[in-house]
Amino acid sequence: METVLKIKDLKVAYPGGFGKEKTVLDALSLEIAKGEISGLLGPNGAGKTTLIKSILGLINIKRGSIELFGKPRLSSKAKSRLGYMPEVANYYWFMTAGEILNIFGTLAGMNKAELKNKIEETLALVGLSGQRNQLVKTFSKGMQVRLNIAQAILHDPEFLILDEPFSGLDPLGRIDIRNILKKKKDEGKTIFLSSHELSEAELICDNMCIMRAGKILKQGPIKKLLDEKGEHSLENYFVKIITE
Repeated sequence: METVLKIKDLKVAYPGGFGKEKTVLDALSLEIAKGEISGLLGPNGAGKTTLIKSILGLINIKRGSIELFGKPRLSSKAKSRLGYMPEVANYYWFMTAGEILNIFGTLAGMNKAELKNKIEETLALVGLSGQRNQLVKTFSKGMQVRLNIAQAILHDPEFLILDEPFSGLDPLGRIDIRNILKKKKDEGKTIFLSSHELSEAELICDNMCIMRAGKILKQGPIKKLLDEKGEHSLENYFVKIITE
């Protein structure tokens, strides 16, 4: 099976003052195969967002390698096949949803004719049909999350990286997003998502990666991981692994 993301012996460190450094990610290795939904779990401060930003080339790495589609992470061809949803997106409050998506689509290289139809289609997919001309400042938290997902999937990327896609959504909203991700998987897309919502991760993910203090503690198919501990709940398994 084709490998979409391959990380080997990754180390990321920040300056700690007085010539010292603080290691945030250490000796981290990970592979994600095409067509799978992989979850990234860990307590606050585990290094999940740092890992995602490292993959995207937003953070310099100290050691190791990151490949996307068999190419270096900073390759423009590899990055053009990515869609990214940050945990917090501060869009211009004076713009409409359509204007925001138009900017992202243009940056992704979409032509005007394609973009016009795609914006309508994507807004409808995320549950924002009819809100194209609504100002972002009037959006609720849940609507902002939906718009955030819309910009990530607008250009139909092959690999989606989502940071807390279920945050701020009510139960119906979570079901909607779960269905969207399942649809993308059925289309052959690959998804890597970070989440504190363990129940949602358990419902949607094929594989799981659990982090603590910059290291990967466990990774693999969810069923296999649960069977190792004789657990039927990802939440119980997660607590056991994190507190061992």
